[in-house]
Amino acid sequence: MNDTKRKIKKRLRNLQSLPTLPPIVGKLTKLIGDENATAPQIAELIEKDQVLTSKVLRMVNSAFYGFPRRISTVSNAIVLLGFNVIRTLVITASIFETMQSNDLTLWEHSLGVAAASGILAQRLELQNPEEVTTAGLLHDLGKVVIRTEFPDLYQRIVASVREKKIYFLDAEREILGLDHGEIGRLLANQWNLPERLLEPIAYHHQIDKAHKFKKETAIVHFADIVTRAEGYGSGGDPWVPPLTEKAWKLLKLTAEDLKEIIPVFEDRLFELRFFTLEMQNENQKNPHLS
Repeated sequence: MNDTKRKIKKRLRNLQSLPTLPPIVGKLTKLIGDENATAPQIAELIEKDQVLTSKVLRMVNSAFYGFPRRISTVSNAIVLLGFNVIRTLVITASIFETMQSNDLTLWEHSLGVAAASGILAQRLELQNPEEVTTAGLLHDLGKVVIRTEFPDLYQRIVASVREKKIYFLDAEREILGLDHGEIGRLLANQWNLPERLLEPIAYHHQIDKAHKFKKETAIVHFADIVTRAEGYGSGGDPWVPPLTEKAWKLLKLTAEDLKEIIPVFEDRLFELRFFTLEMQNENQKNPHLS
């Protein structure tokens, strides 16, 4: 293990600021772990924090989840999304704020991947498609960490991408000795995120490494590529990587499937453009919500 990689892993173990977890998270995790806990009980806990409630409802009503009607209460959100997704949204709320304020193109890319992941998960009739959507939303978590916690290294990666015309992923591995997938995995482990979310975050560039959730990981891999191909946001470089053969085999998508999926995805991206503009405007008007 090189020195840079060792320093990064040590820093991540002691990472406190991304995000600074609100006290409610510990209580929420304990309550969700109680098999007798009900949606109203969990909602009541979240709603004690008005700012957090606002953030959760804004995310739940965004176009990447694609619910046909507006969700006005945390209880309804929990019923529709499930305990794990709500807990993850609570934990990662500050990450979304960091992305909106510091790297809008990465935020847009993540929203696009979330939308595409959800559409694919529903098309393939996976259980809990909202969890796959959330995995897509968090797939580039490691990039947020690199930018905010290791800004000098981040600038070196950006320079390498530009000068050598290589993928952001390859520049990460060259300079850091690890990539954003591994960094995301380390952080997701610290937050005790479920494996259904952790594996796509960790292995969306290395599907063979996924053990239990290969199809979910392949979906996020595919969603990442199709979002890049549509030019929505940016994952850090301007190139579209090839879809791996493993993903094709796992997803078993046909040309006919793609003809039907792509227009739906493009419509969702159109909706997301309005969502990102709305979020920016709200943050400017109400900075206490961001």
